[in-house]
Amino acid sequence: MPATYEAQGLLTFTIAILVYFVGAGLNSVIAPLRRWNIPEAVTGGLLAATCTLVAYRVFGLAISFDLAARDMLLLYFFTGIGLNARLADLVTGGKPLAILLGLTVVYLGVQNGVAVGASAVVGLPEGMGPLLGSVSLIGGHGTTIAWAPLISERFGLTNALEVGIASATLGLVLASVVGGPVAGVLINRFKLRSDEILAPMVGLPEDDVGPEAGKVTYDNILSVLLVLNMVILIAYGLEDVVEMTGIKLPMFVVCLLVAIIVTNTVPAILGRGAWGVAWPARTSALALISDLSLKIFLAMSLMSMQLWTLGGIGPMLAVVLGLQTVVAVAYILFVVFPAMGGSYQAAVISAGFTGISLGATPTAIANMTAVTKTHGPAPTAFIILPLVSAFFIDIANAIVIGFMIR
Repeated sequence: MPATYEAQGLLTFTIAILVYFVGAGLNSVIAPLRRWNIPEAVTGGLLAATCTLVAYRVFGLAISFDLAARDMLLLYFFTGIGLNARLADLVTGGKPLAILLGLTVVYLGVQNGVAVGASAVVGLPEGMGPLLGSVSLIGGHGTTIAWAPLISERFGLTNALEVGIASATLGLVLASVVGGPVAGVLINRFKLRSDEILAPMVGLPEDDVGPEAGKVTYDNILSVLLVLNMVILIAYGLEDVVEMTGIKLPMFVVCLLVAIIVTNTVPAILGRGAWGVAWPARTSALALISDLSLKIFLAMSLMSMQLWTLGGIGPMLAVVLGLQTVVAVAYILFVVFPAMGGSYQAAVISAGFTGISLGATPTAIANMTAVTKTHGPAPTAFIILPLVSAFFIDIANAIVIGFMIR
């Protein structure tokens, strides 16, 4: 039996910060990591997990971490996403947004069907299908980490987190590599070009909330923390109500839904600065706390992976993800591009869809940015794709995953 050591809460949190900075240093000197848009926390976290694997294999020491703080960071991050969601943005996206959302929801079914079928063919245990489908690929690291404990409990899988994280990480790399070439093929094949004269736009437009929106001060940091905590407390209060409906949702999804409702009602009723508390939606202060939560959350999650539990499923994992990549590219070329109008905007969206289908929202934005820097701006793509990728699809994916693991 190997010896065991568990790092306690403060030590775990400190190591996570160190892991992040190690990843940032590696990304700064290794060009492919920057080109593939691999998050610093992923780079450092995977290195740390490799070190714990060496400790287990060479020294017989199984290292684990106290992850209580990580779970709270997850709630902060998804609550922040919900607070930034404006229902009015539906009007801006219009018909293209509805079409892209429909295509993505359909692809949820396609991806999970491929995962379940391929997992059965290569002989993976029951329960691996969701992990190699929309949990890790469309969902990414955050969704994987959130759902892995439920999948592990439901199907008796001891390595659910490790398999899901490995799938999400490889999917991130595949999405980064495939996105640009897919758009390049479409642009060259159909001789497409941008008709816009604007500079390329990355991400959603900033909400016009006055000059204070771009400043980070003691007051607005505290305002953000107050609103985040209030929303999370409301979500905890509604947890039993949600369970009474028979729908099993992780707490981060409940926080996301509550935040969406609150941010689209409370400011309209009470004003954006009631009782001296500035509403934090789309402010630099909220972005700072959300980014900090995500970075440390990912670092803590990845460094805590026990890679030795993967056993011999590595080759089978590669086969399933290779098939997922082929299916994703075919879906983009023959379904997404024509359905979005076969235009230059559609080609840019196709580059971003690789991020939706295999990677994550940052990967999607990075792919589209690379294309528009070379071929010209595509503002509509940068409005509708982040809405689908970072907001609507999380809700749809949660419903699908909950159905699959029941």
